[in-house]
Formats: sequence, structure tokens, C-alpha cells
Amino acid sequence: MHGDSKGAGFKTGVIDFTAGSLGGVALVYVSQPMDTVKVKMQTFPHLYRNMIECTVRTFQRDGVVRGLYAGTLPAVVANVAENSVLFAAYGACQKLVALVERKPSVAELTSLENATAGFLAAFFSSFTLCPTELIKCKLQAMREVQQNNLKPNEKLPRISPYQLTKQILRTQGIPGMFRGLTSTFAREMPGYFFFFGGYEATRELLAKPGQTKDEIGPLKTMAAGAIGGIALWTSIFPADVIKSRIQVQSLTVSMTQVGIEIIRKEGVLALYNGLQPTIVRTIPATAVLFVVYEYTKRFMTELFV
Repeated sequence: MHGDSKGAGFKTGVIDFTAGSLGGVALVYVSQPMDTVKVKMQTFPHLYRNMIECTVRTFQRDGVVRGLYAGTLPAVVANVAENSVLFAAYGACQKLVALVERKPSVAELTSLENATAGFLAAFFSSFTLCPTELIKCKLQAMREVQQNNLKPNEKLPRISPYQLTKQILRTQGIPGMFRGLTSTFAREMPGYFFFFGGYEATRELLAKPGQTKDEIGPLKTMAAGAIGGIALWTSIFPADVIKSRIQVQSLTVSMTQVGIEIIRKEGVLALYNGLQPTIVRTIPATAVLFVVYEYTKRFMTELFV
């Protein structure tokens, strides 16, 4: 390595940040249509019977750009913000866990220890994710929110992410941009425990004897990423449903109250509305996220460190 350990540590942090950013952009363009379907089904379960109906109706009414890819700009901002901070924090938290466990290198961390690092890293990324996720969810569910005020054959009014942000800040102030932060913590922190734990454990499982998990190749890395994504969403989906309701409907009650109200009125299974498109979305999305992250990180490390 060039320079002292502090300089190398700073470079590593920048590399994690950059690789996470690029991974976040790739993830959005692969997953946005199914993410839109997920948010619509979570927030307005009475309007759609299944994933296919929701996808077809969204496409028929609003097309690709304003329908299935609604909220793409804030989604890109959200994912770049989240994944850049998440992966930078993950690298730092891996070092912290290694220090606590008295291990000389993060390469020696177990899957459980990596999962713990992911849990800690998600605390920091939640602050960057919540405001942008709020705008994204509101834009994705805009038609359903406004449909009672639309006349027959009337087009949905155009509203940009900037206009919506300005409207929220004017009416609710800065706290309005962080509506759903508690449920974001409840989703992100345990979710990323399973996300990174599932990813690292799968990489170890797929490595051949004498091969490190960094040498398993792109296809196995993508498979490990997909497993990590499935582990994340199946473990925390009810918290995501509650978060979507709070953000889209601008609710001011606690996530516990929202969850109880959903179960009382709609049943326990309502907490899993939209799980199918989420799993369909997360398999290619997290596969792409991790392969872009790992190979960008490897390339930049060889180039700069």
C-alpha cells in the first residue's frame, strides 16, 4: 500500500463510498418497476388483487416513465445516498467489530460478525434514506392518493420531486421529511443484519476448497447478493409495509399503532402485501448491486491503494 495507514484507511472509505454509489444506481434501474408495484400494493391493497394486475393497470394508465418508473429520480438519489453511506459505514463497522473481537483483519470476521457490522451500518444510512424514500413513495402512489379528486379521463397532474419536497417543507417543515424514520430504523437495522449476514454466509458456502470468498467469480457473487436480498426482505417486510403507509398517507401516529390498526382492519396477511413483487425485484436488483460493488471496489483498490 502507498502512504500511511490513515491515508490508506481514507482511500478505502472513499472506495467503499464510490462503489456503493454505483451499485445503488444499477439497483434502481433494474428494480424500479417492481418497487413501484410493491408500494402501490402495500399502501392501497384494496385496489389490486395481485402483482400482475397492478403492473398491467399501472402501465395502461400511466405508461412506463410516469407509471412503472415513477419516482425514479428520488429513487436514484435515495439509493446512491443510502448505499454510498451504507457500504462506507459497513467497511468502518467491520473494522470496529474486528477491533472489538481482536481480529487483525476484517477478512477474518465470521458471517455473524459481518451481519453485526451491517446492523450497525444501517443506523447511519437510515438518516440519508428516509427523506428520499419518502418522496419516492409519495410519487409512486400519487395516482391512488389523488384518484378521488380526478374527473373521468382526467390526467394525473405532473409534480416533480422538487415540487413535492418544497410542498412538504412548506407545510410540515424539516420534521415532515423524516416522517417514518422510526419505522425506517426498524426496517433497515435488522434487515441489513440478515442482508450482509446472508450475503457473506452464501459467499463462504459457494467458495471451493482453498478458494477465498473474494475469488468466487461474478455469477456466484450475484447469487450471494440475491440470497442476501431475499433474507433482508422476508425478515423485515411488515416494517416496510408500515413505513410505506406512514409516509404515503402522512400519518402522525406511531408505527406500533399503524401496525395494530392494519392487523385489526385487514388481517395479519396485510403486513405482507407486495411481498411477491419485492422478491421478484430483489433477486436481480441485489445481484447487480453486489457484483457492481465488489468489482468496482476491486478495480479501484488495485488502482489507488
